[in-house]
Amino acid sequence: MKRKAKARALILAAVLGSAVLLGGCARQTGAADPVAITVWHYYNGAQQVVFSRLVNEFNETVGAQQGIVVEPHSYGTIGDLTQQVKDAIYDKVGAEPLPDLFAAYADTAYEIDRLGMLADLGEYLTTEEQQAYIAAYLDEGRFDTGGFKIFPVAKSTELLSVNKTEWDAFSAATGASEADLATWEGIASLAERYYDWTDARTPDLSGDGKAFFGRDAFANYILIGSMQLGVELFSVEDGRITLQVDHDVMRRLWDNYYVPYVKGYYASYGKFRSDDLRTGDIAAYVGSTSGATYFPGEVTRADGSTYAIEGAVYPLPNFAGTQPMAVQQGAGMVVVKSTEERERAAVTFLKWLTAPEQNIAFALASGYLPVTRAANDVETLLQAAQDAEVEMTPVLRGTLEIGVEMSENYEFYTSRAFAQGYEARQVVENSMSGRAKTDRAAVEEAMAQGVDRDTALAPFLEDACFEGWLAEFNRALAQAALS
Repeated sequence: MKRKAKARALILAAVLGSAVLLGGCARQTGAADPVAITVWHYYNGAQQVVFSRLVNEFNETVGAQQGIVVEPHSYGTIGDLTQQVKDAIYDKVGAEPLPDLFAAYADTAYEIDRLGMLADLGEYLTTEEQQAYIAAYLDEGRFDTGGFKIFPVAKSTELLSVNKTEWDAFSAATGASEADLATWEGIASLAERYYDWTDARTPDLSGDGKAFFGRDAFANYILIGSMQLGVELFSVEDGRITLQVDHDVMRRLWDNYYVPYVKGYYASYGKFRSDDLRTGDIAAYVGSTSGATYFPGEVTRADGSTYAIEGAVYPLPNFAGTQPMAVQQGAGMVVVKSTEERERAAVTFLKWLTAPEQNIAFALASGYLPVTRAANDVETLLQAAQDAEVEMTPVLRGTLEIGVEMSENYEFYTSRAFAQGYEARQVVENSMSGRAKTDRAAVEEAMAQGVDRDTALAPFLEDACFEGWLAEFNRALAQAALS
């Protein structure tokens, strides 16, 4: 009870403090002479609904008082948004004018900041205000160009989501233990057992077992895994990039993803792995906490029939014998350089948006994690949900609980931004995962032609296959990051 009371007191103090600070920054302008600022974002579904509601609330309260009107525009995905921003920056024919602020990941923000086009947000936040935010979230927006360029709005990490209905049947039949869900080695072992278990369901057919696992944002597996195993893939100092591709580390990553994938234990079919779980093609996946609202409530078979499922959430697996580590991700907001009046108006909105009351509302609806220290508390989040009569699914509740728990017990990591960061990350995203998918298709084609499974797999399990991939990975990564 003391902790809950303390958390509520912190929120009250933060809300009152933000009101005072916002009032102190108020324009001496009446509502008849408002400053209209545009914000581009990529929120969808529940995230877009709550963001739009919060924008309306700001416009009707603080905005009305201070003569600020926020006009939001959604571009669907972060990729589409980033392209719109770059089209505007580089004066592409037909491009819209740049907004006052927009959502951006660090690599995009860094590229634009090098053009001298982003405002230094540190000029509009006192030291005391900055200390209200989780330090690592602010640090992500501090570049070698100086200043503080990305305002954290909502953050996410990754965790493991499981079709509990399928898991319960699998566990009851095979004795599979939840303890194995804690490590990548355990996931690979479980996936093999699941493949064999599902294969045995059709004794008249051989080699038709089902995949157990898939993951979104494959680059995170490589970047976090390499860091966790002692080698930072992208080492950045003063804007200069050093590549550190360790042979043994990459082999361990290969053995715990490529090998299970090519054997049919892992899979990826739809745009997101939640799509694959919805079709019953996998039983578990690693995805962003911000995707919690997309966890399906039923599986739809290939013949169109459906059945209801329960979901369960677990912390992100780690490599055995390592300290827990997970990605820190989630686009922040950047403010385009303009006039002090417009920049201050944009920051006024962002400070209001990330005050605990608003930040918690966004977190409860989206699965994102709050960015202030006062709001990043499980009891506070759950009490706020109860007070607001928010109906949370078990998956969303578990996501918030485990996400906050991970923020306290895991080391959160994000690679530093550098000039060719986006291009380099695309290589990391697609190299091993793309090879695994291509080679698995070759195995399936050989088996369809009557080749037995072991023979079809053999060429892809040789050391030469890994060594060939690693050489190509090194070449492509160097070309993307250092050119």
